Amino acid sequence: MIKAGIIGGSGYTGGELIRILLHHPATKIDFVYSTTRAGKTLASAHPDLLGQTDMTFTGDVNWNVDVVFLCLGHGNSTKFLKEHPFSSHTKIIDLSNDFRLHADANFEGKHFIYGLPELNRTQIEDAQYIANPGCFATAIQLALLPLAKAEKLISNVHINAVTGSTGAGVTPSETSHFSWRNNNVSVYKPFTHQHLGEIKESLTSFQKDTGKLFFLPNRGNFTRGIFATAYTHFEGSLEDAKMLYRKFYANAIFAQVSEHPIHLKQVVNTNQCHIHLHKHEDQLLITSAIDNLLKGASGQAVQNMNLIFGLEEDLGLNLKAGVY
Repeated sequence: MIKAGIIGGSGYTGGELIRILLHHPATKIDFVYSTTRAGKTLASAHPDLLGQTDMTFTGDVNWNVDVVFLCLGHGNSTKFLKEHPFSSHTKIIDLSNDFRLHADANFEGKHFIYGLPELNRTQIEDAQYIANPGCFATAIQLALLPLAKAEKLISNVHINAVTGSTGAGVTPSETSHFSWRNNNVSVYKPFTHQHLGEIKESLTSFQKDTGKLFFLPNRGNFTRGIFATAYTHFEGSLEDAKMLYRKFYANAIFAQVSEHPIHLKQVVNTNQCHIHLHKHEDQLLITSAIDNLLKGASGQAVQNMNLIFGLEEDLGLNLKAGVY
């Protein structure tokens, strides 16, 4: 059994990791670290775990676990690893943005591989350190990477994506508490969102010169999921585009190209990304949908763990969507 540790287990991504790993047939949770809840049961932070586990949060860390997941706020993973070095054999999967960009991938002798399996599967399989992609970045990259691989991103791309309130984290803020979020939609960080950097680096790994990305992120009045639309000039037919996408995702177990228009509920509570293509005149519209906490965070982290340890890629991740 793989011994796994979770650092920062009281938040949304930590909670999702606990739920997946508790039922993962090849993994045993060794510890769940929290500075604020040490000694309290996991169910005190995640009430749905009542009756599923008697584990408690701990303020102690086992430095010799096989794999550790860092579910810390952005900027805190580097600080934690400086103060708490793990053993040389421990695999580290970081869910923050600390190591995603090429400029940040090397840290104190550790080289972090960007953990988007549909892009870097071979490198992930041989990796010891993984930088898990951002949620918006995952949805948008999976929408655009087949075009970049075919060097078809020849003009600007306009992207609009809406995310659920869990994307803002467990601590309430002015724009995430219920009375503000309910029956409300708003834009934030227009054209400047922090995930643009990792998206651009992935696209340019295939196509050196791409069009500009004009990205409008939106806050939605629902709890989980990302629904993204992107459109750009495309010279081929719709069937040409479908062929590119089907070829690119032929061996991708968690990326599906749909013949029918997609909606958010079909991917929420799963590790899937669903993609739909539509052609209007010379514009190709790509729609993608993911669960921000699963394929956009914890599910993808476990997917990466499975690849690192040579397990079936979907082990523990055959999750059911809540379609009604």
